[in-house]
Amino acid sequence: MSNLFSISGKTALVTGGSRGIGRMIATGYVQAGAKVYVSSRKAEACDQVAAELSAVGQCISLPADLSTEDGCRQLAAAIGQAEDRLHILVNNAGNTWGMPLEQFDDAAWDRVLSLNVKGVFHTTKFLVPLLEAGATEDDPARVVNIGSIDGIHVPVLETYSYSASKAAVHQLTRHLARKLAPRITVNAIAPGPFESKMMAATLGAFGEQIAASAPMRRIGRPDDMAGAAIFLASRAASYMTGAIIPVDGGIATIG
Repeated sequence: MSNLFSISGKTALVTGGSRGIGRMIATGYVQAGAKVYVSSRKAEACDQVAAELSAVGQCISLPADLSTEDGCRQLAAAIGQAEDRLHILVNNAGNTWGMPLEQFDDAAWDRVLSLNVKGVFHTTKFLVPLLEAGATEDDPARVVNIGSIDGIHVPVLETYSYSASKAAVHQLTRHLARKLAPRITVNAIAPGPFESKMMAATLGAFGEQIAASAPMRRIGRPDDMAGAAIFLASRAASYMTGAIIPVDGGIATIG
């Protein structure tokens, strides 16, 4: 049992790993003994997080812009130059956009879907060979996509492209799970409210109300997210694929 939930010695890539949920997962993985590459568009932020987490364990900065297919290809190539196998890929890099319906234009769709959906697809596609190299019969390689409860229920805010993109990520997770089994499992975490730059304005204005309305009566904590991500990357989840797991304090159960 002591090894069932272990990810010690595994190599992971966490996209969008310089802040928010990505940093929570990267921190948890480093603390659990994994070698972690963190990627984000801003090199300075990426370097800073890697330096801070390197005081705890192994963490390497690998900046990339995953909003284009070429950017995803370049990231996969950079990982391939440094490693001959990859055990865990966390597709967390994402963007959001909110504005009234009558003002919601193409830019509001293209910016979000290019990163949130196409970025997940292309990054996974280019890293399949390294993930297959890291897989064993008893312990497949793992892809963990970060969706959202906004892809499960209808959000209050007018974030049309974001909620649509996260619903797409959930379905893409199922589709890739079927294609990549049995060497690679593909699951998704659907987070509720967590402290992050993306959620800062919402939590600043409505945080107390959101926490009070959640069945668990609080906002998510870093360990809540790290725990779910570690579980999905461990041998304990080796028979799970195509699952969408809400980590939201029960908010998605509210009608």
